[in-house]
Amino acid sequence: MNRSRLMLIGALALVLGAFASLLAYRTLQKHIGTTEGNLQDAVVATTDLAVGAKIQDSDVRIVHFPVDAVPQGIFHHTKSVVGRGVVLPIAQGEFVLPLKLAGENSGSGLVSTIPAGMRAVSVRVSDISSVGGFVQPGTRVDVLMTGNPGGSAEPQALTVLKNVAVLANGMNMDRNAVRGEGQNAPIITLAVSPDDAQKLALAIAQGRIELALRNPMDTSQNDVAAIGMHSLYQNTGMPMPAPVHVKVKSITTRAPAPAPPTAPTVEVIKGDKRETVKVDQQPPQ
Repeated sequence: MNRSRLMLIGALALVLGAFASLLAYRTLQKHIGTTEGNLQDAVVATTDLAVGAKIQDSDVRIVHFPVDAVPQGIFHHTKSVVGRGVVLPIAQGEFVLPLKLAGENSGSGLVSTIPAGMRAVSVRVSDISSVGGFVQPGTRVDVLMTGNPGGSAEPQALTVLKNVAVLANGMNMDRNAVRGEGQNAPIITLAVSPDDAQKLALAIAQGRIELALRNPMDTSQNDVAAIGMHSLYQNTGMPMPAPVHVKVKSITTRAPAPAPPTAPTVEVIKGDKRETVKVDQQPPQ
């Protein structure tokens, strides 16, 4: 093959290469232009945000996402979220959504985590009644009470409230329970309705409170009957402890005996003498 033919083939290859590069460049530019036209601003967290935190400027930033890749209701400006409280944990790089923030001007901390129409009520617990410290913010519990209704000698246990959300464990509002970390605290704060808040106040005053930890997927509200000591001794052949009876001795009072009736009297005058004589009312024999 002579030299001129090689040069011709080389020139033809350069022309074809340049044409292919131009075609690829135009296709890429067109694709980039289309993608840029479908991008949308979204507010994401720059760090992990715990429940009760107040969002600062440094906690969020703007990123660009394709329109079809972002959830509905996202914020497009950081000023829309700065200063608002966090009611659900937000991980670093996660979209900041309205459902994870408290309402505007509602503050931060515990008050911002209370759902609308609900109340926060705290109960004093022990390590045992708080299920070994595994009653953590974000978990759900049943509230049990043990007491003596109506002053009866037999104690009873009953379920006062069911499927109640836990807001805080002591001063802690972080949801550590998902990582299996138990943390004991003497006070547990619950989110309850106004009616349930009154029931809980009565239960605290009347007896001892226990918390029963629930599976978060179990939302059943089935009624549970109260039980007494007799239920512990069923089918055991053991007698139930006899109730303690207090014997009260009755005291009777006697009315005083009536005074005997007085016999009628007659005044007898003999001259200048006066004499009073009792008249016998017995009939003559």
